[in-house]
Amino acid sequence: MFKPTVGPIVGHTTTDHARIFLRGDKGNGNLTFAGIRHRRQGDTTWSKGHFVLLNSYRDMSDVIVLKGLQADTVYEYQAGWLTPLSPTHTVETIQERPLQWPANIYQFRTPSSKIGATRAYIVGSCRYLRVTAGTPSTPELGDRTFAGINRVVDQADPPISGILMTGDQVYLDDLNILAPDRTYQDILFKYRTVFSQPHIKKLMSGVPTYMILDDHEIEDNWPANQSAKDEILYANAMSAYGLYQASHSPAHELLSDGTLKKPLKQFWYTFTHGDIEWFVTDSRTRRNLSAHDRRILDEEQEQSLLGWLINSPARVKFVVTSVLFFPDSKHNDGDAWQAFPAQRLRLLETIRGHGIKNVIFVSGDIHGSMTSRLGHSQDLDFEVHTIIASPFYNSKLLPFAKPSDFIFDRAMARAGGGEYQYELTSKVISQDNFARLHVADQSVQVTFHDRDGTSLQTVDIPLRGRVV
Repeated sequence: MFKPTVGPIVGHTTTDHARIFLRGDKGNGNLTFAGIRHRRQGDTTWSKGHFVLLNSYRDMSDVIVLKGLQADTVYEYQAGWLTPLSPTHTVETIQERPLQWPANIYQFRTPSSKIGATRAYIVGSCRYLRVTAGTPSTPELGDRTFAGINRVVDQADPPISGILMTGDQVYLDDLNILAPDRTYQDILFKYRTVFSQPHIKKLMSGVPTYMILDDHEIEDNWPANQSAKDEILYANAMSAYGLYQASHSPAHELLSDGTLKKPLKQFWYTFTHGDIEWFVTDSRTRRNLSAHDRRILDEEQEQSLLGWLINSPARVKFVVTSVLFFPDSKHNDGDAWQAFPAQRLRLLETIRGHGIKNVIFVSGDIHGSMTSRLGHSQDLDFEVHTIIASPFYNSKLLPFAKPSDFIFDRAMARAGGGEYQYELTSKVISQDNFARLHVADQSVQVTFHDRDGTSLQTVDIPLRGRVV
């Protein structure tokens, strides 16, 4: 067997199953299979191999689901692919063959099932990598940040439960005027290149990784900049996104036979760790820019989010939105939530009206990191927070965000007889960085780290009374 050409990537992982993405390659013209075998750390016997048939229409990639796992347990696994000489083999017959597995042994941990357990996450976005004429430009510069994340992961206590990559994992429009990636093969090559750099590859092979797209997975400020000639670009970009980012996410329903339901209905999804829940929105592909019903989330997604906010018993509710929920920018380009004020106000009024506690919006996009708080002048019991973590690695052509870019000296909106007012609760970090979230009983501690993993600042977001 051969090592995966991309991956393995550990995706959505629960107390009893894990989804692992890997890519093989075309062999000698016969069928190609990918496989994984696993065992609990400390055991000496491997499981029987789990295999899938790889197909060209999926870029020779797929996701293997490991079922029957135990909570809060470290598992070891091996992964590889092969093309047998006989064209008559099936997934079942390959299982019975004596195989020479690649020597690499990877590890991942299933989450604890305990309610109230302290948990930790890594959050970040925007990993720029230019690929020109099939050649990546200084990929080690961007990959350096993932080496820093690996250092934090190796020392983390409690273990990191997941990595949230909140958008712009690839830049298809890195040279938007000169040579943007538009063909399907160019886009696939970029994904393979970005996800195969050594440090990000090591990170994603061991820690559950959750992704959502932003504009650069398609083109800058999509769909505002969409033109008639972009129909094929969008189809190609979404197909590649479905393979490399959405395929191992919770957006796919797990069927009783251990396979994932296809095709995918939507890109947004939720997942739960004990009394902590995440709602990862698709704030990019479901936009409506018409004047009479302007919205950043489609109606179905908005209603699902509102229902989740109201009905979920989670003690802490993280809402991921790739673009800023707040604070607002002094240079409104029409791309973030401030350009969709009616829908944003509906969410806030729902949170305030139902007295929902401990709602934290998590974003990226702006090439700067910070935390901020939103309160209401006539409702002192209301507050929500935002955590912004960006970028993993910035292009030298793009500036970093700075404090003077944002509005903090006037109200964001008026409703309920008062004003929604925000305040900056951290420094604005203007360098490559990522965030580590430590969710404990009384607070969410946010530590921003530079690209080498060195702590830059720590902010405590207090949590308010447990939800019964």
